[in-house]
Amino acid sequence: MIRLNKDTSTCSEGSASSESVCSGISGEGTSILDHEIAQLTKLRSSPYVLLGRNIPGRMRLPASTVRMLVGREGNYSGQGRFSSADRCHILSRYLPTKGPWIVDRMRSRAYISQFSADGSLFIAGFQGSQIRVYDVERGWKLKKDISARNLRWTITDTSLSPDQQHLVYASMSPIVHICTVGSAVTQSIANVTEIHYGLNFSADEDEDEFGIFSIKFSTDGQELVAATSDSSICVYDLGADKLSLRIPAHMSDVNAVCFADESGNIIYSGSDDSFCKVWDRRCFVTKGQPAGTLMGHLDGITFIDSRGDGRYLISNGKDQTTKLWDIRKMSSNAISTGLADEDWDYRWMDYPDYARNLKHPHDQSLATYKGHSVLRTLIRCYFSPSYTTGQKYIYTGSSDSSVYIYDLVSGAQVAKLDHHEAPVRDCSWHPFYPILVTSAWDGDIVRWEFPGSNEAPASPNRRVARRRGFYHI
Repeated sequence: MIRLNKDTSTCSEGSASSESVCSGISGEGTSILDHEIAQLTKLRSSPYVLLGRNIPGRMRLPASTVRMLVGREGNYSGQGRFSSADRCHILSRYLPTKGPWIVDRMRSRAYISQFSADGSLFIAGFQGSQIRVYDVERGWKLKKDISARNLRWTITDTSLSPDQQHLVYASMSPIVHICTVGSAVTQSIANVTEIHYGLNFSADEDEDEFGIFSIKFSTDGQELVAATSDSSICVYDLGADKLSLRIPAHMSDVNAVCFADESGNIIYSGSDDSFCKVWDRRCFVTKGQPAGTLMGHLDGITFIDSRGDGRYLISNGKDQTTKLWDIRKMSSNAISTGLADEDWDYRWMDYPDYARNLKHPHDQSLATYKGHSVLRTLIRCYFSPSYTTGQKYIYTGSSDSSVYIYDLVSGAQVAKLDHHEAPVRDCSWHPFYPILVTSAWDGDIVRWEFPGSNEAPASPNRRVARRRGFYHI
C-alpha cells in the first residue's frame, strides 16, 4: 500500500477522505494522490506551456480559453492546432451540470443508462421488462422499444455490441438474450416482431438457477463476460455459441465484471466478498487462480469500471466509498478482515455510523472517495470521458437521489446533481460532448448539459414514493 509523507488529518469527511485523497483542496501542489496516475492525469489535461503560462507567484488556475485560442492562432505550439491535452484542459471545465431535461419518464424503476461508444445511441433499461434505445443525434427520438423476454425481477444489465447492431440484456436468470438494434423495426417484442435469441450461461446444460448482475461485450464483439449470483465469472464465445470459460471466482455474488483493456486478456471482477480480483486468461488454464486480489473495501462491491489501460480501475462499495486501484499493487492472497457487520443489510438499512470511520488494515487502494451513498441497489461509478476530460473526474450515482462528480486527483467534490426522488442507479457521460444522463428508481431518464438546451429545465419530481420491495439489486 502506498505510504505518503503528507498529513491527512485535516481531511474533510464530506467529499473524499483516505490516506491518499483529501477533499476541498485547490491550487497547485495541494493534491495528495502521490502516484503515477496523478501525473498521467495532469499530462492528459494540462495545456501547452506557452498556452497556459501563469503569472509568477500566483496560484495555478485553468488557462484562459481566449488566451489559448489566441495562442493556437499564433501557432505557439508549432503544431497549428490544439493537442488532446489542450482540448481536455478547455473542455474539462465545462461540466454537464445544467438542467435537467427529461429524456423519458416511465412508470417502472430505471436501472440502466448507457451511451454507445460513439455517443450516437443511448440505452435505458427498466424493471418493467422494457429497454429503450434513443437516437441521440436525432433529438433523442426513440429508435427501438424492446420488450424483454423471460424477465426475472428486472433487467440487471445491457451491453451494446461494438458495431452497434446487437444488444444483449440480462436478468436474474442464466439465460442472456441478444436482439437486433440495427433493424428498421421500432417495436421489438420478443419472438413476436423480432427474435430475441437466448444464450445459456449454465455449464454443461445444467439447470443451474442463478442470476447475472453484469455483462459486457469484448472489444472485438466475439465474446461476452458475465458476473453471476453463484460466485462465478463466465465467458461466452458468440462464434461457437457456447460457454467457453467458467471461473469460480469469489466467495459470494459477483456483482461486477469488465475487460481491462482492448486485448480482452485481463478481466476485473468485484464481489460481495469485498474483493476486486484480476484474472489473466493467458495463464488461468495452468494456474486456475486469479492473477491477484485487491483489498480495501470493508463490504461488498457493487460496480467496477476500467480506465481502459489495463492498469487502473475504480470500484463502488457498500462501505459507502469509491476506491481507485492500480493492479500492480495487488496481492496473491486475500485477507478477510471480519470488520463487516453481518446483521447489516444495505437493501433496507442505513449504513452504521460507527462503520464510517473504520479502515481496512491492508488497504491497497490509491484513493478513497466519500460523500455519496451506496444503498438499496448496485450503484454504479465511472471514469469521465478521455476525449473531453482526460479522465480527470470520476462520477457515481447515489441512493440519496443525486449524482456526484469528484476530481480524481484532489478528491474534491466538484459537482452534485439533484433532481430525482429515488436512488440513481446508473449514469452515463457522453464520450464527446458535455452531456450526462442519469437513470433512477423514480422512472425518470434525464440529461444534464453544458451550457444546456434552450427549453426550460424539468421541475423536480413530486411522485409518491414506491413501497420498497424485499429484494433489491
